[in-house]
Amino acid sequence: MSTPLDVRQMVRDLERLVTCESPSHDVKATMRCADVLTEIAWRITGRRPEVVSRQDRPHLLWRFGGRTTVLLVGHLDTVWPLGTLDRWPFQVDGDLATGPGSFDMKAGLVQALHAVSTLTDLDGVTLLVTTDEELGSPTSRAWIEEQARGARAAFVLEASADGALKVQRKGVSLYEVIVGGRAAHAGLEPHKGINAAVELAHQVLAVQAFERDGTTVTPTVVSGGTTTNTVPAHAGFTVDVRAETVAEQARVDAAFGALRAHLPGASVEVKGGPNRPPLERSSSAELFARAVRLARQLGLPELRGVAVGGGSDGNFTAGVGVPTLDGMGAVGDHAHAEGEYIVISAMAERAALLAALIDDVRAG
Repeated sequence: MSTPLDVRQMVRDLERLVTCESPSHDVKATMRCADVLTEIAWRITGRRPEVVSRQDRPHLLWRFGGRTTVLLVGHLDTVWPLGTLDRWPFQVDGDLATGPGSFDMKAGLVQALHAVSTLTDLDGVTLLVTTDEELGSPTSRAWIEEQARGARAAFVLEASADGALKVQRKGVSLYEVIVGGRAAHAGLEPHKGINAAVELAHQVLAVQAFERDGTTVTPTVVSGGTTTNTVPAHAGFTVDVRAETVAEQARVDAAFGALRAHLPGASVEVKGGPNRPPLERSSSAELFARAVRLARQLGLPELRGVAVGGGSDGNFTAGVGVPTLDGMGAVGDHAHAEGEYIVISAMAERAALLAALIDDVRAG
């Protein structure tokens, strides 16, 4: 590394990103934030990104030189709607900075750019920034996987978990179970109907039984029926599934495919399936060991690694066989919650660690 990290400038860059609101559903807003990020990156690195459009949504790619050896993965969209800054502006209080999207994950983007700026050789380094991660990456998933293939490592700039790196993420599957019955008058002739609500109850219990240690199967949104005096002809519910391994995700998917109606004459249809593959611990183990060693050499606090239930774009890079270490972004807390914040002094530490990891991986 050649250039020292300027924490005050990092905070100024973070303020610019946070004060350009970028809710995922507002493509124009994410484009404005992409322009701000491009200006920051141009000042720091002297490089402009390739703007990649997927289904009319922009994503950014900085290929700093040569074939990708190390892929840095981030997103600039947030869960916060336009106008959030009016009640909750960007603020600095001592060693903490707060504002919508500061922790998840605009500080991670700032740290990555400043980390890259310290490297004397950028060969093989690629930075990928998407604008739809909080929506489940519907337009960017295939592109992320395409860019990741062949890389030696992917470092995901998502926020840490109370300072810990994320060495394991559960895979995510999303399902909709649609139940069909037959309507009838609930008072005059309920026996002529097929109650979709009752069938739904059987299906909810059947789905709940798919759970086992480490795998969660959670019915979430339930709907059905038309009027209080009509046997419901239609009902349905959605299900969120989290699994630690590819094998577990496949087991649950097969179980959903085997669902059958309990009541005579009722029907059951299942839509959906795996959304993100698991980031298994084996995908991160070697990179985490490197990170622990380098953190000690840099005199940084001892690193911890944790497993988390939420998904990220790191699930996709791990899913195509690329060693992946997640949670390389900000130290702070309260992602997706009012008052999310970052620890300012940790920004330079984590940027220095990222830079060291990039060099270490490229060295072999």
